[in-house]
Amino acid sequence: MSGPRDDKHSATDVVIAGGGVIGMSIAWRAAQAGLRVVVAERAIAGSGATHAAAGMLAPVTEADFGEHDMIDLNLRAAERFGSFAEELEAETGLETGYRRTGTLSVAVDRDQAEALERMHRFRRSLGLEGEELSARECRRLEPALAPRVLGGVLAPGDHHVDPRALLAAMRAAFTTAGGELLEGAEVCEVLTEDDRVAGVRMADRRELRASHLVIAAGAGAGTIEGLPAAARVPVRPVKGQILRLRATAAAPQPLSRVLRTDDVYAVPRDDGTLVVGATVEERGFDTAVTAGAVLDLLRYAYDVVPGIAELELAETGAGLRPTAPDNRPVVGEGALTGLIWATGHWRNGVLLAPVTADAVAAVLTGGSLPAFLEQFSPDRFARSPAGSVR
Repeated sequence: MSGPRDDKHSATDVVIAGGGVIGMSIAWRAAQAGLRVVVAERAIAGSGATHAAAGMLAPVTEADFGEHDMIDLNLRAAERFGSFAEELEAETGLETGYRRTGTLSVAVDRDQAEALERMHRFRRSLGLEGEELSARECRRLEPALAPRVLGGVLAPGDHHVDPRALLAAMRAAFTTAGGELLEGAEVCEVLTEDDRVAGVRMADRRELRASHLVIAAGAGAGTIEGLPAAARVPVRPVKGQILRLRATAAAPQPLSRVLRTDDVYAVPRDDGTLVVGATVEERGFDTAVTAGAVLDLLRYAYDVVPGIAELELAETGAGLRPTAPDNRPVVGEGALTGLIWATGHWRNGVLLAPVTADAVAAVLTGGSLPAFLEQFSPDRFARSPAGSVR
């Protein structure tokens, strides 16, 4: 069921602020566990960062120096994702677009080739699977590659999913499990009583009483009022502009797997769409699409796959990645009883949705946060009496 409630003051077990991939996955799991769950989404479920996301599930290709904690978490999440997608598809009869095609990272100049080799050595030292390929081997896998490609690395363990299809399946599974989705219902304030959550107030002044609140509002999580300073978590938006190109009878889909360079990525969809992204911009809550960003993304993609020039430019857009100061997710119980955070997933919101959902649902049903997520608790942002963040 979707739409506003008639009564001004309602009660439920759990309110989830945010109907993106994180909020909806948690909602589904919580409803499966028998809780009364309401998702309050300010616009349309999945219309924010989830709608813009490319859906790469790339724990190997995105493994970077100094991020061992995130590498371990992303590997765990990738291992979990296949069964999660299969369960959703079996329960709803809807496709999620989950594909096990691998990621091919390529270099188009000497600097990129040296950087790719350095990253490959680092990832290999961690036991991550990757195969070095010559330029000829790369073109054997992807014939549409430009002649200037010098070589690459194939990560067969990296997969991808269609976030829009995934969200549609989550929505269907959640409502089938008895959950309630309120769209056009922006949570603007947390209601508290005696240092515990009592519910939320919407932008239209409606109140919804609940014993638990999950803040999964993405980049807007830090703007919700009503929390004392010690209970707040610093989350900011990081803008990402992205394109969708469409194959035609005259210009077929040029790629069969995810392709990446230092400057751009391209993710093929079964429907002939090619997702090309994405910029990284500190622009606050600005979601305007700029001509310069479109030009750069097309130029970078053209350098490696010239055939994209024949595809239709089907869509341009921008999303806001929810980002904590340390670029790590924020998952776990907050400083108020009944408050749970699930935000700050940065580039990996889609990948981390299943493990986040399982963990938060466990907490909501009386369990504790899994040990592998304890380092991502909001406690790390607790404020000292002097007001500084520890």
